[in-house]
Amino acid sequence: MRKRILLIVALIGVAVFLSGCTEINEPITPDSEGIWNKYFVYPLSFLITYIAEDIFNHGFGAAIVIVTILLRTLILPLNIKQLKSSQAMQMIQPELKEIRAKYSSKDQQTQQKLQQETMSLFQRHGVNPLAGCLPIIVQMPILIAFYHAIVRTDEIQEYSFLWFQLGEPSYILAFITLATTYAQQKIMMAGTPAADNPQMQIMLYLLPVMIGVFAIFFPAALALYWVVGNFFMIVQTLFIRRPMMKQFEENNEGAKKK
Repeated sequence: MRKRILLIVALIGVAVFLSGCTEINEPITPDSEGIWNKYFVYPLSFLITYIAEDIFNHGFGAAIVIVTILLRTLILPLNIKQLKSSQAMQMIQPELKEIRAKYSSKDQQTQQKLQQETMSLFQRHGVNPLAGCLPIIVQMPILIAFYHAIVRTDEIQEYSFLWFQLGEPSYILAFITLATTYAQQKIMMAGTPAADNPQMQIMLYLLPVMIGVFAIFFPAALALYWVVGNFFMIVQTLFIRRPMMKQFEENNEGAKKK
């Protein structure tokens, strides 16, 4: 979990850097050149515009909500895999602690044996240590492309949704982004070893604040993408991870009775 949050922080930094170092002032059109524009930015811009104009009569806010849900649904299999791997990692914690205690020596041969035993344990239980990072890596290009599609599509800048202008920052929406990011992280950490880790508790507060601050300076349309994505992840976690936790607890109780 710690590595996952550190990866999020690093990738958000990359996103901020890239968003300011590319052709951000050039409107996106079908004639925009480059792989990034043709296969990432323009398809998102086209999809948002199509849904807004042809289905919702210039409802660009509703279009952003729908596109966000579609994108989250597309990467849902990766998130499910991440949750299953995280659950499996929690289940093997006692065995993992035993292996680490057994090979606690710092000499090279012992450390190699520790790595071999650890990888063998992961394979037996179907644990992939990188599974938690893959959804984040996949989401980051989507986030950057979404940002470009928003700021380089003139139609989006001209419309409002609820109480905010899509092309301008919204302090209220930035606070909602902060709150929902905190709620998402809190729910995902609940019942895991990370919940009792002081360092993870610091990140639990630091990450939402950081994203909330970003949301203050970015267009409200991007904050809307964050908020909808957070709600999607909260619902996903409740419907997928909670049954896993229940099954895990039942298995533990059954093992104790035996």
